[in-house]
Amino acid sequence: MRVNHTLYYAQQGYVEINFDLFVSTMQAGACGRFYVDNHIPVTLQGSAEKGCLLFAHGAGAGQESDFVRQFATSAAQDGIQLMTFDFTYMQRMNIEGRRRPPAKIEQLVTEMSAWYESLLAATDQPIWVGGKSMGGRVASLLAAQRQVPGVIIAGYPFHPPRSPDKLRLAHWGDVSAPSLIIQGERDPFGRRDEVAAYSLPANTEVEWLVTGDHDFKPLRASGWDQSALIQQATRKAANFMLTHRDVNGVC
Repeated sequence: MRVNHTLYYAQQGYVEINFDLFVSTMQAGACGRFYVDNHIPVTLQGSAEKGCLLFAHGAGAGQESDFVRQFATSAAQDGIQLMTFDFTYMQRMNIEGRRRPPAKIEQLVTEMSAWYESLLAATDQPIWVGGKSMGGRVASLLAAQRQVPGVIIAGYPFHPPRSPDKLRLAHWGDVSAPSLIIQGERDPFGRRDEVAAYSLPANTEVEWLVTGDHDFKPLRASGWDQSALIQQATRKAANFMLTHRDVNGVC
């Protein structure tokens, strides 16, 4: 199975690299797709002018999804060094060519935390955490367990669609880092009118994208398109990271 993983990601343009060389590449501000230590597919984009962000994908599509790729490209243009990766279940899904459910949320937090801890041990560069939907939830749970510079989430799943009573907010009181949730007004995982009634910590801000859905696709009548809303989202993220970098005195 390991050989199959290596072959699959090589065919997708990922370059095999050891961890130390990957860290050097990251610190140099280089971009590319890397298969790190023969088990973690990672994509680097942008330079850390405004900060570095480890960004996890959503439940149904990995780092090669249209949304994540557009978000990463736009974030890089706005001065964010974005680092995306595939969880283990997503690697299997890609290789087998069939859908499978995500691993339990606790396992996903453990995976992201292990990668995050490895990066912190190898560099003194501040690394924010974040993600799309489920990936954002994983990042927020990680931030509830340990100190991080900040959190950026694109479309937080406040609750499952059509189940507004099943809230996923219990851990947010333990997140002390500055956090930004960028949400479409029509997101079925948490609409604007619903989220207005939630009690979020003072260090957590929510920015709204006009008529956007969970993937930041707006209504046609709005005059916007998905690309424009993604660009708005990454601009908000970059400004938030820059503001809190300056406040915290972190370069």
